[in-house]
Order: sequence, then C-alpha cells, then structure tokens
Amino acid sequence: MQHLPSGTIPPHLPRPSRSRTFTGRSRSSRTVTGRSRGSRTFTGRSRSSRTLASLLTAAAATAGLLMTALVPGAQAADNPYERGPAPTNASIEASRGSYATSQTSVSSLSVTGFGGGTIHYPTSTADGTFGAVVISPGFTAYESSIAWLGPRLASQGFVVFTIDTNTTLDQPDSRGRQLLAALDYLTQRSSVRTRVDASRLGVMGHSMGGGGSLEAAKSRTSLKAAIPLTGWNTDKTWPELSTPTLVVGADGDTVAPVATHSEPFYESLPGSLDKAYLELRGASHFTPNSSNTTIAKYSISWLKRFIDNDTRYEQFLCPLPQPSLTIAEYRGNCPHTA
Repeated sequence: MQHLPSGTIPPHLPRPSRSRTFTGRSRSSRTVTGRSRGSRTFTGRSRSSRTLASLLTAAAATAGLLMTALVPGAQAADNPYERGPAPTNASIEASRGSYATSQTSVSSLSVTGFGGGTIHYPTSTADGTFGAVVISPGFTAYESSIAWLGPRLASQGFVVFTIDTNTTLDQPDSRGRQLLAALDYLTQRSSVRTRVDASRLGVMGHSMGGGGSLEAAKSRTSLKAAIPLTGWNTDKTWPELSTPTLVVGADGDTVAPVATHSEPFYESLPGSLDKAYLELRGASHFTPNSSNTTIAKYSISWLKRFIDNDTRYEQFLCPLPQPSLTIAEYRGNCPHTA
C-alpha cells in the first residue's frame, strides 16, 4: 500500500473529468443530450461544480483515512503514549509482542534498597520513552521465579525490571519499599533511564511480592497500575489505594486462598477506583511462576490501559471477561474512568 500525502486522491478513486459530471451510482443513471462529447451534459441533483467539490472532499477524506492506517504512529495523535500496533487477541496472547528486546543485569552490589535484578527493554528508541514496571518475587523465591514476565511484557512496549529482594524472607511491607527503590533506581540511575517515562510507572509481584505491590501503591499514589499475583499479606483491606489495581487469584491456591487474600483485597478497594479481580481456573499459588497466557494477556491489557492510557486495550477488559477454561471468575467496574 502507498503512503499518500494529505489531499492526494488515491489512484483507486474516480477522478473528475474536465467536461463531464457524474451523479448517481452507475453509468445507467446518465442522461446524454447532443451528438458530440463537447456538447454532452448530464442530469442529476447538483451542478458540475458541486459534484466536483463533493468528489474532492471524498477523496481528501479517503486520503486522510489511508494516512491514519498507513503511517506509523498516526493513530496515536490523540495519545502520545500509545506504543505498538493496534492490539488483537492474538497479539496479546503471543509469547512475544512487536518490539525486539534487550536486557541488562543489575548487580546487588551496585544498588541500595533492593537486591538487584534484570532490566528488559525495547531495543528501538524510535517511539520515544516507555512506561515501566518493577516486579517482585515471593517469599523464599528469587528473581528467576518471575523472570518470564520480563521479556514478555517488554516486547509489548514497556521497560520491565524483575528484581531480587534483599533477602528471600522479606515481608510484604519490605518488598513494597524495595519495589519503590527499584523504580527510583530505574528512572534515576540505571543505564536505560533515558528510555523510561518516570511519570508512567507500575508495580507487580507474586505472593508476598504481590502483597508488596499493594504496599507500594499505598505509599506512592502516583503509580499508574498495580497487579498482585496470588498475593499474600496480613493486611486484608486497602481502602486508601488510588492506583488502578488488577488482583489476580487462583482457585486452587492453598498458600494464599482467595477467600482470605485476593477476594478481600479486591472487595476493600474503593468502589470509585478502576479495579478488577481475575480468578484463574485450575491454578495454584505457584501458577504465576511459569509462563501463563491468561496472566500475560490481562496484565498486558491492564498495564497498557493505565500506564499508557491506551484505550485500544479497553476491549479486552470491558465488557468483563466471562468464565472460561482458564478463568473461574472475573469482576470489575466498567467502563474504566482513568
């Protein structure tokens, strides 16, 4: 397909003739008077000049639509934070998105406040800066337990920092502080800081790391998204949160049963908050520790919708997803307001 300058009539559209005006939808609607081409006139509802203007207007409109469809980034004119092509179910369920990614390791010896980790980021800088998310592992676990999320999310257009905690026994409140310390490092001192938009940040975590993501959102209200994955926390109520939050639980979780963790987390969030509860079917507490299409699909959609303010992803969140082979239950408030 061709890229057309504004105002150019695409080659497949009819071009106005110098001496003929066509109205109607077919050749059969033309009435011819006279015997020569020079004396031909055509009847219809408007005169030649008005028809010419109509043709030019239609051509210009078509050219504008083609520009929007063909020129990369044209559809993002109203939202400078949109990244990547228009999403489909296939694109957000794929193991990798449209961006090639790179990674860089961060030694625990070079940072303070958390235990180091790995930064995954889109290789290209052509689209400008990206939103970012930091992800914490759970109790007794290491970064490797949530490492699969790094390249998967980064390839969709985020800078993703999967971290280790100071010790594997750190509690949720400590993990929350470490998530924030990692965000500060990422945006202020890391080697990829110029790729990150420090105003568009989020947090995720598994188990106590998920509880830590709630703690981080409570402490830093400027965060744009929080996603606790089979989260664990002794604090069950979060009415003070103002960060859009997707709570992910598992129907077979015996470590942090949804009835005493994920469900009360979700129910305690303010009713006016953009929030959702996804309960995985046939899943355990440790399901988030390996690649999972359902977790990835809705995490990507949530992060895109609230970190990038990309309403193209609203279609995957509203209307609310229905129970399926992988979803036991989904709750939420639609439409989202942020």
